[in-house]
Amino acid sequence: MGARIPVRGPAVGLLRLYSVQMFVLVVFLAMSKIFEDFLAASDAAIGLLESAEVTGRWAEPSACEGFTVGGLAAHLGWQVQSARWAVESERPAPGAAVTELMAHYEQAAWVGADLEAPVNAGIRDTGEKRAQAGAEEVLRLTREARAYLAERFGALSPEQVIAMPWIEGRAMTVGDVLSTRVLELLIHTDDLAASVGVETPLGPESAYARVFALLTPLAARRHGPVAVLRALSRAERAPVTVSAF
Repeated sequence: MGARIPVRGPAVGLLRLYSVQMFVLVVFLAMSKIFEDFLAASDAAIGLLESAEVTGRWAEPSACEGFTVGGLAAHLGWQVQSARWAVESERPAPGAAVTELMAHYEQAAWVGADLEAPVNAGIRDTGEKRAQAGAEEVLRLTREARAYLAERFGALSPEQVIAMPWIEGRAMTVGDVLSTRVLELLIHTDDLAASVGVETPLGPESAYARVFALLTPLAARRHGPVAVLRALSRAERAPVTVSAF
């Protein structure tokens, strides 16, 4: 993980303005194509999960330290399954505090945490436990979740408030919950493809735009806006990393 760089002076105002602008873009995207983006990202992940390259190397180490291919695949499938859990769950009480999308990541214990931190070790352990059910079961649960959600989306609005049940007391809009899943799906599809030496299945451009709109302000908060600017525009002055996480 990269070191956190304190942001002071005029850069604070610039970062706040940029974060607000990017958040507005995220909200706009969440209200426009979130259902299509989620389903397309899910399809890309499912196509990889059912490939012989993944099922045939289930117990081998993955590109993500501490994860086997199977554990990483189960974690990828969980991003679809957890969206189903959120949509199926009991709705928050009227007037419940709604967590905004950027605040969700600002509050996340795993953001910036060391690889061996308990929160990250717990994520890996859970993925490995789910992987013990086998590739066919992980794929079945993921396909079923995708089919269920495709049927339910017609009755949902992106602005509707639902629970994020794996975080106690967390309420978010449907669009924001699904945006967190799209981010996870795109990142971990790439992780899994790299693990088994295949090309990363591509999602739609709008899904990447959604994820970039999330990652950019998060990276700027962690490393400072100038570091991100240089990483995107000046190879000769680019920092070693501007990883958002």
